[in-house]
Amino acid sequence: MLEWVELQSSGSKVRSELSNKVGALNACFFAKRGFQVELYEARKDVRTAKNARGRSINLALSYRGRQALKAIGIEDQVVSKGIPMKGRMIHSLSGRKSFIAYGTSSQYILSVDRTNLNRTLLFAASRYPNVKLIFEERLQHYNADNGILTFIRPDGSTYEVSQDLVVGCDGAFSTTRKQFMRQTRFDYSQVYIPHGYMELTIPPKNGDFAMEPNLLHIWPRNAFMMTGLPNLDKSFTCTLFMPFEEFEKLTTADEVLLFFKKYFPDSIPLIGIEALKQDYFRLPAQAMISVKCSSYHVGFKSILMGDAAHAVVPFYGQGMNAGFEDCMVFDELMDQFDNDFSKSLPEFSRLRVPDCHAIADLAMYNYVEMRQHVNTKWFVFRKYVDNILHFCLPRTVVPMYTMVAFTRIRYHEVIKRSKQQRMIINTLLFVVGMSATITGAAFFFKHFPKDLTMQLQNWNFSLM
Repeated sequence: MLEWVELQSSGSKVRSELSNKVGALNACFFAKRGFQVELYEARKDVRTAKNARGRSINLALSYRGRQALKAIGIEDQVVSKGIPMKGRMIHSLSGRKSFIAYGTSSQYILSVDRTNLNRTLLFAASRYPNVKLIFEERLQHYNADNGILTFIRPDGSTYEVSQDLVVGCDGAFSTTRKQFMRQTRFDYSQVYIPHGYMELTIPPKNGDFAMEPNLLHIWPRNAFMMTGLPNLDKSFTCTLFMPFEEFEKLTTADEVLLFFKKYFPDSIPLIGIEALKQDYFRLPAQAMISVKCSSYHVGFKSILMGDAAHAVVPFYGQGMNAGFEDCMVFDELMDQFDNDFSKSLPEFSRLRVPDCHAIADLAMYNYVEMRQHVNTKWFVFRKYVDNILHFCLPRTVVPMYTMVAFTRIRYHEVIKRSKQQRMIINTLLFVVGMSATITGAAFFFKHFPKDLTMQLQNWNFSLM
């Protein structure tokens, strides 16, 4: 998916290449500043196209993303079409369910449909008189040295454009970023994790949700897991995350059914036996990639945002939120430096590179937490301890998930602060545990000295 945004204000022309959501959002931010905007999209217009759904992994909208939407005045509109999720519902192998809250009773993330969000953002961009939307034109090449971009029309013909600034947010396989990689001192790395994902559906039951709707449902099985996110049509989008070699072992419908009976037995009546057998083979398991690069700008003509700069695996639900925060951070820098790109671009890289590298690492870690750690009593105990301490000391102790999902504390500061808190809390728990042990021993010796003496005498007698 590909978009371009052409901007012009006070004699400065800017062209910004952007993925659908981040592109439309950025178009709104720039349009508010008075730029003339042209938004280019390689695919059809999702507002009118049939069967434009594409990938259906639900998006988790949290505070960072909501703040960006609020800045352009559409937060309430998006929130009204989302379903609040207040925590995780853990489905054990035995069928027992346990709830782990994300934070306080007022804190939640939103399950948002990807296509509906794309439509909403495009409608928002189109309402600005200085925004023009152009679809089905694809970027073929971008020359980062001279700023010339080459597009392909539907009929195969090409044309070139040149502007003062290119903002490339054209996804994890960014054409714009390929030109950055030709520059000296540009760092880039990508990692395909050994796990893939496959989507299944739990349909409504008797016209209502088949499970508790305001929760993220997780079936953690250590080496793999399945999740379920609620939809407005009262269905659940279930996503099975598993090593590719495990997917490849299941080659027949009967093998799939036996696998689910062994690891996800309570999900079978929810999904349906026949639907499970069919949907599993509808599409092959899809890969997941993590991309890091630095810096996010080249000179004063080019900058990367969104997945082009920092594609992350979906396990912290921060991919979209981080991309939306990119738009907001850059808009704040434009305010700070009075629309001076020569200052805004380097400062954007300085601020965002460490933060986006940090959320990429956190997303990798959270997969282990979701599929494995949530099964342990120590993890659940620590969650309760963290939440109690946060309630008692709201400014001193803030759980890591709360910092990521419900604040705008910089991602790399979240990791730093979380490590400090964990060390302090573990020390506190150790001291409390030792104190309880010593107190218990003192109480024992104080109240049972005679019995203990007699027992020791008996032991001595026996030894003799």
